[in-house]
Amino acid sequence: MGLKSLLKPPPLSCADNAGVSLTLLLIHTISSLLSSQLHCHSQKQILSLSLSHTHTHSACTSFTPMSASHVTHRPSRPPTGAPCQARPAARPAGRRRRRWQRLLPRGAGPGPCPAAALTSRSSLGCGACVQPRAVRSRLSAPGFCMAAAAAFCLAQSLRLRPVAGASRTVHAVRFPVIQLHTTGATMRVSQEVFEKAKDQLKLLKEDPGNEVKLKLYALFKQATEGPCSSPKPGMLDFVKKAKWDAWSSLGSLSKDNARQKYVDLVSSLVSSESSSQVKDTTPDSKHGYETLQVTTTDNITKIMLNRPEKKNAITTQMYREIIQALEEAAKDDSVITVITGNGDYYCSGNDLNNFTNIPAGGIEKMAKDGAVLLENFVKHFIDFPKPLIAVVNGPAVGISVTLLGLFDIVYATDRATFHTPFSELGQSPEGCSSYMFPKIMGLSKANEMLLFNKKLTAGEAYAQGLVTEVFPDWTFEKEVWIRLKAYANLPKNSLALSKQLIRGVEKEKLHAVNCQECELLRERD
Repeated sequence: MGLKSLLKPPPLSCADNAGVSLTLLLIHTISSLLSSQLHCHSQKQILSLSLSHTHTHSACTSFTPMSASHVTHRPSRPPTGAPCQARPAARPAGRRRRRWQRLLPRGAGPGPCPAAALTSRSSLGCGACVQPRAVRSRLSAPGFCMAAAAAFCLAQSLRLRPVAGASRTVHAVRFPVIQLHTTGATMRVSQEVFEKAKDQLKLLKEDPGNEVKLKLYALFKQATEGPCSSPKPGMLDFVKKAKWDAWSSLGSLSKDNARQKYVDLVSSLVSSESSSQVKDTTPDSKHGYETLQVTTTDNITKIMLNRPEKKNAITTQMYREIIQALEEAAKDDSVITVITGNGDYYCSGNDLNNFTNIPAGGIEKMAKDGAVLLENFVKHFIDFPKPLIAVVNGPAVGISVTLLGLFDIVYATDRATFHTPFSELGQSPEGCSSYMFPKIMGLSKANEMLLFNKKLTAGEAYAQGLVTEVFPDWTFEKEVWIRLKAYANLPKNSLALSKQLIRGVEKEKLHAVNCQECELLRERD
């Protein structure tokens, strides 16, 4: 009869299976260790081994974790029949450790030979209703002792103790845990990669945009100097204030974590630039625009903000190109005009470079020219003769939000958000929002956005009337453009005349509000 058949346990119930599963694991591990040795000495070796197991009256079992202090060792019960002589006598002082003992860690203390442990009553048996059988071993091969020592080490790593409070005795197991300490090496590597990331950032050809640049600045300062401790800049110096806000927003982030986040951000920028997107072009696209894609098809003129790598932030050049595109769309044969964004963002507001490139005339001239450009820009939205529809494909910030009150329809993906952080930047509302927002959503809700910088989700914007309808992101483009094509088949002149009736009543009021808002912005700048 082979060893595996001898070690096969008797049939067990479902509850018994849970209680002795770990016992079977240990016994089959010992079986695999001994099988090669027993094959060579099968004519001289006799082994009779029986696995003791518990009987149960309940199907409830539970395992509880335990620490080393809770380990209890059950003394081995001698088997029936002739006593086993496998326990060695006390080792004389100075005598070399036996071969099987040398396999065990020092400090384990004197104990029975693992071969004797195998021939004694199973230490994994539990409960009072154990039925031991005679166990004998006459194996004396040196290889058996080595295999038994390995099995003994495995048995010592599975520390068992009974769990009280159950209708049957269950044993909890504590597995040894190995901890690898690599903190020092990781920090050294992170510092090397951090230096490399700084060099890679200088090699980027494309401007990552204001939002990303602020994140890079904040993470670099946090990684090199720690949490922000510099005084807060004045409200009018909003470029430095934006940097200070970005740095202070990191709070108590550790230098190591900031260094890692900086490296990850630079790596993503390098990867994005290496696999740069191929710009979408169509046969109907109109030339002469650097920051826009303007197309006319199916009676629809589409003006797409085309700076996806910079979240479609509006530069001075883009302001002028949008004015030009609206003038052309007002005169062409299209029925409706649509404004949307390319990429993940609809628009991230003004590009900070608009305020850092100070002309020869100084800040006063820059503020005056900016106010004139903004007033002319908003004027074209007020006077646009055809239905104007916003397709908000992602987050919108600043002037891209305040202008929505001048659109005839606003469709948004459920991923879109709407944010007007004027107070944070020391600015005031524009785009006729100081008049249109209270009219659309009520005074208190408008104040939350324009005074206290509340960011609205797409659902909140819809509930307050700023958005006409919200679509799931995965069906947004398909559903919206089906509707827009249906609108474009309506009579062109009828739509234009109806809009003039609706908007004409307040046109003078809107121009006055636009002039007042721009004058206030010029004074504050």
